[in-house]
Amino acid sequence: MFTSTGSNGLYKAPLSKSLLLVPSAISILLTLLFQHYQKFFAYNLQAIKEDFQIWRLVCGRTICLDLKDTFCSSLLIYNFRIFERRYGSRKFSSFLLGAWMLSALFDLLLVEITQYIFGITINSLPSGFLGPVFALFVPFYSSIPRVQVTQVLGYFSITNKTLVYILGLQLLTSGSYIWILALSGLVSGICYNSSILKVHRILCVPSWVAKIFSWTVEPIFSSAEPTNEFRVGMGATVDIQRQQRMELLDRQIMMSQVAQMRRQRQQQGGMINWNRLFPPLRHRHNANYQDHRPSEQDTPPPTEVSEEQIARLMEMGFSRGDALEALRASNNDLNVATNFLLQH
Repeated sequence: MFTSTGSNGLYKAPLSKSLLLVPSAISILLTLLFQHYQKFFAYNLQAIKEDFQIWRLVCGRTICLDLKDTFCSSLLIYNFRIFERRYGSRKFSSFLLGAWMLSALFDLLLVEITQYIFGITINSLPSGFLGPVFALFVPFYSSIPRVQVTQVLGYFSITNKTLVYILGLQLLTSGSYIWILALSGLVSGICYNSSILKVHRILCVPSWVAKIFSWTVEPIFSSAEPTNEFRVGMGATVDIQRQQRMELLDRQIMMSQVAQMRRQRQQQGGMINWNRLFPPLRHRHNANYQDHRPSEQDTPPPTEVSEEQIARLMEMGFSRGDALEALRASNNDLNVATNFLLQH
C-alpha cells in the first residue's frame, strides 16, 4: 500500500487479514448498534487493579472503541503485513503476542510512574490493539530500506516510509493518554526485536497451537495469489511517475527472466545466474527517459558491494550468498535487490 515491498493485497497474510476484519467489524458494531456493550471493552485500569478484572485486559486491549483509531490501526496493520510474509504466520503471531503482553505490563508501569512523578491519576486508557501496532514500528524502522521518492521544496525528502510514519503520528495524537500506549508498544517492540532476556523464546506461540490455527483459521482468512499486479509508487510529477513505471517494467522483465531460467534449470539442479536477471535498462540516465542501451564498451565495471547493505539484507533473514549476488546483479541497488528477494 505505502511501501513498495511485496505483493499487493493480503496474499500469504491470513493473520493480518483476521486482525483487519474481526476487530474492525466488532468495533463498527459496538459503535453503531450495540453502544450499551461498549463498557465491557473499555480499558479500565481501576477495575483491573482494584477488582482484578483481568478479562478487561483482553477486551480493552483488542477492540477499539474509537472508529478513527480503528481506521488508522487497520491501515498500519495492512502495511505491516509484509512481516508476516517474511517471517511466517507463527513467528509474526509470536511477535504480536510478546509485544501485547510486554506492552500491557509497561502500560501499568508507566501509569504508576506518571502518578508518582506528576501526581496524575489515570483510570482508563484508549482501547484497542494499539500496543502491538506501535511495536511493529521497530522492525519497520530497522529492516525496511528507506528509498527516496521525491523532495518537497528541494529540502524535505519524501520516502516510501513517510506516509506510514505520518499515519502513526496521526494515531499518536488521537487521544490524551495514547502516548502511554505508544511508548509501551515501542519499548516492548525493542525488547522483543533485540531479544533482551530472550523474551522471544519465552513469549512465543507453541507449534501445536500454530498447527491448530493453520488447520482451522487459516483456510477462512487465506487470500488467493494476485494475478495481475500493477504497483506504481507515489509520484508527485509526471516525470516521477514515468520513472516509476519504467522501473516497474524493469522488474517485470526481471521476473519473467528468472521464471524462465528456473524452469530451464529445475531438472538440472544448477544455480541461477543472477547476472543475467537484470537487464541493462538500469543504466539509463534518469534525466532523459529514453530507451537507450549502452554498448558493451560503455558498460561500467561491476561495483563493489557494500558490507553495510549486505548486513541489512541479512538482518531481513536472507543468506549472505543471496544478498551478495542480488546486490551485484542489481548494481548495488538495495531496493531492487530487496524487492526480488522478498518475492522469491
